[in-house]
This record gives sequence, C-alpha cells and structure tokens, in this order.
Amino acid sequence: MEKFKAFLKRKDIVFSARRYGIDALGAMAQGLFASLLIGTIIGTLGTQLHVDILCQIGDFAKSISNVAMAVAIGYALHCPPLVLFSLCAVGQAAGSLGGAGGPLAVLVVTCVAAEFGKAVSKETPVDILVTPLVTILVGTLMSIGCAPYIGTAASYVGNVIMWATELHPFFMGILVSVIVGIALTLPISSAAICASLGLTGLAGGAALAGCCAQMIGFAVISFRDNRWSGLVSQGLGTSMLQMGNIVKNPRIWIAPTLASAFTGPIATCLFGLQMNGAAISSGMGTCGLVGQIGVYSGWVNEIAAGTRAAITAFDWIGLVLISFVLPAVLSLVFDWVLRRIGWVKSGDMKLDV
Repeated sequence: MEKFKAFLKRKDIVFSARRYGIDALGAMAQGLFASLLIGTIIGTLGTQLHVDILCQIGDFAKSISNVAMAVAIGYALHCPPLVLFSLCAVGQAAGSLGGAGGPLAVLVVTCVAAEFGKAVSKETPVDILVTPLVTILVGTLMSIGCAPYIGTAASYVGNVIMWATELHPFFMGILVSVIVGIALTLPISSAAICASLGLTGLAGGAALAGCCAQMIGFAVISFRDNRWSGLVSQGLGTSMLQMGNIVKNPRIWIAPTLASAFTGPIATCLFGLQMNGAAISSGMGTCGLVGQIGVYSGWVNEIAAGTRAAITAFDWIGLVLISFVLPAVLSLVFDWVLRRIGWVKSGDMKLDV
C-alpha cells in the first residue's frame, strides 16, 4: 500500500473533491468559455452585423468545445504533454456520445482517462506509443460504455429542474437563483454546472438572475472598499474574488444572496425571463456580459424560428432590471441593514485589486 501511495504521489494523481470538483470543473468552464461561449458571442455579432466571416469563425470555435474542455481539464490535472494532447480525442468522444449532458460526460471521462494516462506516462521505453494509446483507449471505451448514460442522467436532472421551474416558477425561481448564485461565488463553476445540466428556459433565467445578484451585488456593496477597480473586476469578472473575505466574515454574503432570492422569482414570474441561448450562459451572470448576450441570442433564434414576433421594450426592461438594477438596489438595502446592526463593517470586503 505504501508503494502504491508513493507511486500516486510521484505521478501527481490526487483523488480529492478539490482536484476534481474545483480544479477540473473550474478549468472545464474556462475551456467552454474559450470555445462555445466566445464562439456564440462572435456568431451573434456576425448575425446582427450581417458579417458572414464572423458567423463562420463563431461556428469553428463552437465546434471544438468538447476538445477545449478536455484539454482544459487535463491542464488542471497537471497532465504531461502526451496525455494532454491525447485527451483531444477523448473529449470529442465523450462530448459527442454524451448528448445534451455532454459537458458532464467530458468531465467524468476525461478525469479517468487523464489519470490512467498519467499513470503510464514515461514508464516504458516506447512512451510515445503507450501513453497516447492507453489514454485514448481508456477514454474512448469509457465514452462508448458510459457517456450516453451520464448524458441521459444529466439531461434528466436538468429537465426535471426546468419542469419544476415552469410548474412552480415562484419557489423554484428562488431555489435555482440562490443555489446557482452561491455556486458562482464558491470556488466551483456555476457555468459548468448549468452546461452539464442543460439549464435553459425559465430555469436558465432564474440561474442567470442569481449569478447577476452575486456579481453586481458584491460589486456595489464593496465599492467603498474597492472603488472602480473592484466594481469592474467583480461586476464584469467574478464575485469569487470575495471568497477569502467570506471565510473571514460569512455575513458579507447575506446581502447578495438575499437579493438573488428576490430577483429569481421576479425573473420567472413577472418578466418570464428565459435563457434560450447556450446553457452555459445561464451560469455566467454579467461576466463579460455573456449571460445577457445569451438571452439576446435566444431572442434572435426565436425570431428566426418564428416563435417570437419581435424583441419588445418589456423584454429589454426585464433583462436590464434583473441583470443590473435590482441586484444593485436590493444588495445595497440589505447591506445597509447589516452595517446598521454591526454584522458588516468597513474593510470587510477589501480586495487586492
């Protein structure tokens, strides 16, 4: 057993929730952003500006999302070069066979294939043959055997959440908004979770509301501590920057979380805000305005499909209120109460930005 532990340590194979649930999942979200999300943004611009070359570039970027996710996961798992490059085939196999739950299939299959590849890496004189052979065989065989079931399970869970949100838009709006918003601030990936579960429709709108509440909420209530740099880095970047301060004083998390509990049902019940763009956009909030672009691209797709006549002023008002105005106002109100009772003090949300 001691020899096996020493072998795992030498190979940097660590079986932990942090390695797979935080490092790998977070990297997968970056891979998704660098392919599917940026491709969606470029494609949307191309469609609206009637520039065909932008549409083609967007399609190219979106087409390699499975590969990008696998390589990003491999990078997070510290894979040596031959393993990392071999994961391209693994990611494509897992994503293609995983169907609607492809991202989750890519995450599970790639993690397993990567660790097998790392285990045999540089252990034989013919490493250039053995390492990619083992990595690709393990990954593709597991994809064939498991990816469809992983994808079906993820799709089923996502469908249940979306069905429940449509059935009970008020209470499910609260739950989805709060849970996904909290996931965005935690060192895990709300974007990857939404992509894995395929959260779109009203559930996607509630998820977007929760993420916006966290990002805009922290950006405005910490303005006195961080000024403009903090406003931009959190409002257009990520509220995850506050995790260190949350550990020191968890009460600073109350205001944006309460705001998400309000904006979620307002999004689902009043404005009927739906995310009919890429599912990953549901978990992006205001990061690079990807969430808002996702909603807009969904509107455009609905018009093209004939299910929506036009984008109305009410649609725009709802998107702006849910994404920016209500998170800012509600978070400031709740934060004012918390400061009055002494739970939050000046400097509690100071960032090194």
